[in-house]
Amino acid sequence: METISTPYVLNDKAKQAGKVFGQENFDVLNIQLKTGEEIPEHHADRDVLIIVRNGIVTFTVEGESVDITPEQILHIKPFEKHNLVAKEDVDLIVLKIK
Repeated sequence: METISTPYVLNDKAKQAGKVFGQENFDVLNIQLKTGEEIPEHHADRDVLIIVRNGIVTFTVEGESVDITPEQILHIKPFEKHNLVAKEDVDLIVLKIK
């Protein structure tokens, strides 16, 4: 067993993003954005799960927008183009499955 800390560090800082853990078949990233901050359109070459811990974030995937909250998990298929904008300060986990 192993615990991995992903502390909430936004405070007065701007966008925070980084890999917090990885294994052969998956990577875990933590992204923290202040209201209005965004990550431009991109894609991943693998399945991605988005888990919001705090806040609300709008994802636009292949032209379709959806607000994601802590009550939901978003699945993005390989090579689907997507971008995101924080509607509130947001803390999310990105699980990239190889």
